Amino acid sequence: MATHDPLAEFIRAACVPPDSHHLAGTLEDAEGILAAHPEIKTSTVHVAAILGDDAAVRSFVTADPAKATAKGGPHGWDPLTHLCFSKYLRLDRQRSAGFVRAAQALLDAGANPNSGFFSHEHVPEPEYESVLYGAAGIAHDAELTRILVQRGADPNNEEVVYHTPETWDNAALKILLESGKLTAASLARMLLRKTDWHDYDGIKMLLEHGTDPNQLTRWGKTALHNALLSDNRLKIVELLLDHGADATVPGTHPEVYRSGAGKSSVWLAAERGRDDVLELFERRGIPIELQGSGSLMAACARKDEAAVRSIAGRDPAVVSQLQAEGGRVLAQFAGNGNTEGVRHLLDLGVDIEAPSQEEDFYWGIAKNSTALHVAAWRARHATVKLLIERGAQVDRPDGKGRTPLALAVRACVDSYWTHLRSPESVRALLEAGAPVTGVQFPSGYAEVDALLEAHGLTRTNTDGT
Repeated sequence: MATHDPLAEFIRAACVPPDSHHLAGTLEDAEGILAAHPEIKTSTVHVAAILGDDAAVRSFVTADPAKATAKGGPHGWDPLTHLCFSKYLRLDRQRSAGFVRAAQALLDAGANPNSGFFSHEHVPEPEYESVLYGAAGIAHDAELTRILVQRGADPNNEEVVYHTPETWDNAALKILLESGKLTAASLARMLLRKTDWHDYDGIKMLLEHGTDPNQLTRWGKTALHNALLSDNRLKIVELLLDHGADATVPGTHPEVYRSGAGKSSVWLAAERGRDDVLELFERRGIPIELQGSGSLMAACARKDEAAVRSIAGRDPAVVSQLQAEGGRVLAQFAGNGNTEGVRHLLDLGVDIEAPSQEEDFYWGIAKNSTALHVAAWRARHATVKLLIERGAQVDRPDGKGRTPLALAVRACVDSYWTHLRSPESVRALLEAGAPVTGVQFPSGYAEVDALLEAHGLTRTNTDGT
């Protein structure tokens, strides 16, 4: 029979879960336990560290310096690890100064600035999660990051490098840059991760610091490869080029490496229907010289009907190759809103219902999404209308069971592309007879309510949602 242990329950509730999503959870459970058991607050140095109570931490380590490194609690962590992985550190910014002073007290008493724990959520093997990762990569606390680095924390820890860029607040990142301790490989990884976040200012900071944009990262791609794979806006591509990014460097990552040849950024721009990027490359004197289906994709992307006809006419094998790749390419063109490019692909015989077998984790696209799913989620309204006109199935679920209408509705209120939010695709799908059963319509969105009413519908007849 399990023994009720409020102290252990508090520590679990107040710290990030060691083997699951570190940004999950609130302080509600921890606060409830403290309210019921207020004696916990002053019970151990570990709790004092979790709460950022610097006076209590200093009192504990002054009385017994060994407490600064003593392991304890249900996770067996030392006080500095509890401090840096405290949910209070991330969620209660008013305590930040106290956390910094508490960390100083622990370090003064002998705490290890490179302490931490192994997380078993990582495969194929556990990953070491250092206290600096907690400070810089989870809480993004600049001053705590500064103290740890000054005391000897290694900023090249894999988790530090990967997760510190996951924010638009670059204060902690700046501290790491100014330390001068980051390796070229770490800098390149941070630059790539900033393209995942579409963070122009963070990318600019890293490039101006001297980060090499052409270094292949551990993932076999450069920052420019990733900027295109993540559909960064043209301004970011220009910034990378301004700092020496080479659009002809081949990548070796599965996303970049297909058909037996490493793909360059030029190829990726063509494959994703980025006519704006191809035009930029051409203005910069970068040759758009692609072989096989790449030449045909580039012509489609650039809406060059004469070139499309010429290439297709002289080399039918290239057309067959493009048709075989159709689902992925069509979805990418649709996601970037290249409506005329989509039209050319369809005219070449690409199957409008061909599913993309790739899953876009960052942008919410599931496997088995068709071009219509992608266009609906990314609010590419003109492309949605074209796909409907050309016979795309409006009732087909994607790999997560979501219809194009469900994704279009969600895109009105909950998508990265805030400047594209509009019920225009919702209207087009409803007019095309898209089923509403099970679709969660957002409350308080007057334009969507008006569309429902115009079609004789209300939320009460959409399966209770």
